[in-house]
Amino acid sequence: MRHPIGVFDSGYGGLTVLKSMVGRLPQYDYVYLGDNARAPYGNRSFETVYHYTLQCVRWLFDQGCPLVILACNTASAKALRTIQQNDLPNIAPSNRVLGVIRPTTEVIGNFTRSGKVGVLATRGTVLSGSYPIEIEKFFPDLAVYQQACPLWVPLIENNEHDKPGADYFVKEYLDQLQEQAPGIDTVLLACTHYPLLKDKISRFLPQGATLISQGEIVADSLADYLGRHPEMETRCSKGGRLSFYTTDSPEDFDNHASIFYGENLRSEHVGLV
Repeated sequence: MRHPIGVFDSGYGGLTVLKSMVGRLPQYDYVYLGDNARAPYGNRSFETVYHYTLQCVRWLFDQGCPLVILACNTASAKALRTIQQNDLPNIAPSNRVLGVIRPTTEVIGNFTRSGKVGVLATRGTVLSGSYPIEIEKFFPDLAVYQQACPLWVPLIENNEHDKPGADYFVKEYLDQLQEQAPGIDTVLLACTHYPLLKDKISRFLPQGATLISQGEIVADSLADYLGRHPEMETRCSKGGRLSFYTTDSPEDFDNHASIFYGENLRSEHVGLV
């Protein structure tokens, strides 16, 4: 029986994380679920994000996934801890749900020389305060500056991110971030959509600044987790198989998903909504 690693995102952005995970750990089976019918999550309430995320996690458990990665910063910020502490003990005590925030905050201090870090994220992630809180646990001396970028996800999901018109909105948010403090030398893309804007973002950063995407960090963290938890690693099936599901139109998902994953995909519809 298949026991794939589940990967969840509110839409397409988690595909950038999945791509890195498959590149790092190709031997495992993976099931990806995008809740496209209810995306974006960034501006929704904590309660709504928690409800949607738990519903999707339970669906992935029903597919046999013993381990689920929330490849979505908003879900990781607003729902992960409640699911881990309140729900898992009751619905699946031997399963695990992990997010993308903790792996990133564990290493981000290694990249900065000035001690000033910028975080580009959705409004929901910024308002949660998750990044400053988690970064302080590992690097208490770092100064963290957050900037919400609410128009970036719509630009990306409407395939406008590589058009000249997107430059204005990229520069606007980066200017707002840099106005908060001089000397920010490390900038984290704290939304899994944002790597698609990486080239444009780099053009508007100060020379020598480091731009960090989460995919490789999360993939390395997953490899480390499986190495430290053989009881979980042995439960994950190894056939190198990928399955993709969406709560919205598979045709729309497949057309957009190729932009994020870098190759054509075939998805199936899931009726959660």
